[in-house]
Amino acid sequence: MHRVIDRPIAASPAETFTCAVPAKGEPYLLTPGPLTTALSTKEAMLRDWGSWDGDFRAMTAQLRAGLLEIAGDTAGDYDCVPLQGSGSYCVEAMLGSLIPRDGHALVLANGAYGKRIATTLGYLGRTATVLDKGDYLPPRGAEVERLLAADSSITHVVAVHCETSSGILNPIEEIAAATAKQGRKLLIDSMSAFGAVPLDVRQIPCEAFVSSANKCIEGVPGFGFVIARKSALQEAKGRSHSLALDVYDQWDVMNRTGQWRFTPPTHTVAAFIEALRLHKLEGGQAGRLARYANNRDVLVAGMGKLGFEPLLNARWRSPIIVTFFAPAHPSFRFERFYESMKQQGFIIYPGKLTVADSFRIGCIGQVDEHVMRAVVRACASSLREMGVPGAEPPAAALEERKALADAD
Repeated sequence: MHRVIDRPIAASPAETFTCAVPAKGEPYLLTPGPLTTALSTKEAMLRDWGSWDGDFRAMTAQLRAGLLEIAGDTAGDYDCVPLQGSGSYCVEAMLGSLIPRDGHALVLANGAYGKRIATTLGYLGRTATVLDKGDYLPPRGAEVERLLAADSSITHVVAVHCETSSGILNPIEEIAAATAKQGRKLLIDSMSAFGAVPLDVRQIPCEAFVSSANKCIEGVPGFGFVIARKSALQEAKGRSHSLALDVYDQWDVMNRTGQWRFTPPTHTVAAFIEALRLHKLEGGQAGRLARYANNRDVLVAGMGKLGFEPLLNARWRSPIIVTFFAPAHPSFRFERFYESMKQQGFIIYPGKLTVADSFRIGCIGQVDEHVMRAVVRACASSLREMGVPGAEPPAAALEERKALADAD
């Protein structure tokens, strides 16, 4: 059984959205996904579905329509193509289907996922130029415009919306404007942002973007989706390097039959339908963003009182996940800190930076400000357990952060 926090987050005439607390023994997943899900989302997976049955085809259609609504596709210029597999499968499918084999991609990287895009393009045999901004700073529209103006062979720009290795929220609006100004096509990895951070295709011109079921919509792992211009999907016919990851063929079969080409993740789809309902009940993208942003602010403020410092300045800090510098005290060991937090009911994430020891705490999923305050108390308890009197980071890490911020 779940205990429900007695505090409404958003109201509906028929129902109130609340965050559920996991039962004893089930920890909070404070990660960028998979994440803690609602009890009703879990319960939606308790029935088996026939993958070719009309009821399941109707669920697939509902899923696609619901995602297009969140994306703001009122003109009908885009379509939604769900694909089996994790988010990285969908990123590769988008790249391999929508970038021609003689295309040239400008990859905007400031963390592990931008670099993974560049690696994927190498596997696909696509030409790529990488703008690597390191761990602290975003690519800016002016930089993108200069690079595109200097190299007419670049056909596509590929950007990560929220780079969760650092927690940075990239300025996708100005990147999109710069790309459009230079007449190139923008592909967005919005894996950990879509559904909470605004990505409205009426305001952010893009050829396509990808996301996943187990992120800000708060579903469970099993599929991702490509939302792309119909014209781009039509042009992708025969282009993919892979049968399973052919976005055009998946789109074509779904439109003709209502079915997935290969065995679909039926239980994940059923869970996602319930997650979409809860998303709308909370107030859609705006409501979810408000909760996640408040989670972040409560977390950062509480951790600051313990001496923890976030990697990023507030200007670029996303509402998805926050990276903190590891404390400088010699008794601090992340492995021990992690286990202590787990014993208290919280699964956190190790750091994924190249320049500083760090760890990450997610702000998304079925969590709210009460959970964030409990996380801070657990961190304080873990520090006491390790004999760490304060969580201040090494002075050199703060000096580097300040130098880079001053240069931006």
